[in-house]
Amino acid sequence: MKNKYQKLALSIVLDAIGFIPFIDLLWAPVSAYIMSRMYKGKAGKVAAVIAFVEEALPFLDVIPTFTLTWFYSYVIKTEDIKKTIEV
Repeated sequence: MKNKYQKLALSIVLDAIGFIPFIDLLWAPVSAYIMSRMYKGKAGKVAAVIAFVEEALPFLDVIPTFTLTWFYSYVIKTEDIKKTIEV
């Protein structure tokens, strides 16, 4: 995706799909696959595992995994890079 805010919007939609009851076992592997494709590298792989576990286990659907991964990728990680450059 070209725009990071388009990726944020897609992340919110995908998290909303995860809130739909009774599709957890079907959505878990799909969400893990999508997560690994949306976010590359180590962060994407770790997030894919977390997404799978979060969707597969009941009552954890309230965790917005895609949105949190976006926040990590575009806010937290960026701040770490800026701090490293400033030193």
